[in-house]
Amino acid sequence: MSMKIRLARGGSKKRPFYRIVAADSRMPRDGRYIEKLGTYNPLLPKDSEERVKMNMERVQYWLGEGAQPTDRIARMLEAADVLPKKERANLKKGAPGKKAQERAEEKAAKAAAAAEAAAAPAEETTE
Repeated sequence: MSMKIRLARGGSKKRPFYRIVAADSRMPRDGRYIEKLGTYNPLLPKDSEERVKMNMERVQYWLGEGAQPTDRIARMLEAADVLPKKERANLKKGAPGKKAQERAEEKAAKAAAAAEAAAAPAEETTE
């Protein structure tokens, strides 16, 4: 049985509230779980003590039993200094695509040419 430490969503529409649970990985996200390990309320400010609450003894127990934390839980555990910080890929999802980059290069080239053309007559008049 492969175990996961993950979030189970609760709360109403547009008002999320999560339970941090140890569950069998085959169970649905909000379905059956073995043990509740804490809570996560993303609506609270990041510096609030109530935002993430975890029973660290039980989390350590489940990690010792081989439970794998999900990415979000792993980040929370790294912030709490339970897990070592892990290098992550810096995905370039926000970078523009090839065509947008080509358009930006063309626009920059036109702007440079216009600036060069504007500078050339100015030099002739000063002489």
